[in-house]
Amino acid sequence: MTMILSNPDERVRFTKFAIVGALGSAIDIVGMNLLVALAGASLVLAGSISFIIATVSNFTWNRLWTYPESRSKPLMGQMLQFSVVNTIGLCIRIPILKFGEPLLDQYLLNMPYAAEHHTFISHNLTLAFAIGVVMLWNFFVNRYWTYNDVAINSPRMRRNRSQ
Repeated sequence: MTMILSNPDERVRFTKFAIVGALGSAIDIVGMNLLVALAGASLVLAGSISFIIATVSNFTWNRLWTYPESRSKPLMGQMLQFSVVNTIGLCIRIPILKFGEPLLDQYLLNMPYAAEHHTFISHNLTLAFAIGVVMLWNFFVNRYWTYNDVAINSPRMRRNRSQ
């Protein structure tokens, strides 16, 4: 964490990673809601499918934009590493969805201002929390494993910032 705070290049990378993650989160949330509403899928199933779709988007944009200098690694090997990190992230996410959502849903059911839409609210708040937890996991592990071929102070980052 101190690397991000003390290194301008890493702050730029983290910001880009967060922007890519926000796009992935939008894909994830919309996908989850569509699968629940239109297909009647459970939150865990819908959230898992939407997570996979978002992961493909995130890998593509992180490789092209966040870490363009990481292309020294073969595409398939790097995609495998990214997928392993994200699969572990999915394993972190599923218990949050499985156990957190019913607790929040029950709490919201008793709240007068939220009772009418308690399931929609609990699905989305639980998913948003899970996304935040998994995003931190994904950034740090991907930075030090998947994209470890990128120098902390890469000349390309300095050139891009000065333009």
